[in-house]
Amino acid sequence: MRVWVLGSGTPTPSLQRMCSGYLVQLGSRYIVFDHGFGAHHRLLELGVRATQVSHLFFTHLHYDHMGDYPRLLLTRWDQGGGRVPDLKVYGPPPLRHITERLFAEDGAFGPDLRARTSDQCSLDLYRARGGVGERKKPAPIVAELGETDVVKEDDWELRVAPVCHFAPYLNSYAYRLTYGGRSLVYSGDTGPTESLVRLAASCDVLIHMCHYLSGTAPSEAFARSCTGHLELAQMAREAKVRTLVLTHITEQIDRPGVRERVVGEMAEIFKGDILFGNDLLEVPITGAAAGKLD
Repeated sequence: MRVWVLGSGTPTPSLQRMCSGYLVQLGSRYIVFDHGFGAHHRLLELGVRATQVSHLFFTHLHYDHMGDYPRLLLTRWDQGGGRVPDLKVYGPPPLRHITERLFAEDGAFGPDLRARTSDQCSLDLYRARGGVGERKKPAPIVAELGETDVVKEDDWELRVAPVCHFAPYLNSYAYRLTYGGRSLVYSGDTGPTESLVRLAASCDVLIHMCHYLSGTAPSEAFARSCTGHLELAQMAREAKVRTLVLTHITEQIDRPGVRERVVGEMAEIFKGDILFGNDLLEVPITGAAAGKLD
């Protein structure tokens, strides 16, 4: 298992931090968790093509977690030339309805898809990419997940747990992926929750939002939906995770001196490895290790 951060930011526009997205490699296969605006650009920077991605999991349906969904699906379909199976897409409801409103005949991309499956210019490109016969429209395989569902495919398994973010307006999930004896937990966006602590118990890596300096939440509702740095450290300690990756970084925290203060204060509570997430970071699944002094 290899893991990269595609986007470590928030909805706030940034040239350094794209919106949420994570890439996982399992052998020769690639899985994406969330795909907010800019995450697909980072995917390309890592040298991974859309056609190599087989599964996409959404934690919740905020735009900064799914804005690049159309780009991934349409690029994969267009460049695949009919040679790759349809993308498998998972997430909370109403994911199926959103997908239909994007890609159905009367959806946002309906006119584009009618043109690309009918016009001779597009059909020429389709055949140049290896396509044969009629050009079919993309038909993503969408599965809406429940709060305790388990996804099993080949040699990996994914477990779902509910978390608290913008309830009751959104259903929000965290995921635990297990493969080859290693475990990755991704919180999505959430405030402190016992369900997340249980899901992350003894995992190798926990990727979790670190949204604000503890004690500065503007309301109780805010603190229920987002996690401060000290609360996150406490959850990581309770779950006994090995490596904690801080992400969904806001401008409040992302400043020289403040970043170091955040990690230092968290390290007083949580004694595992703490990584301050950045775009394109490869997360060490087996823990941090010092390099050679030369």
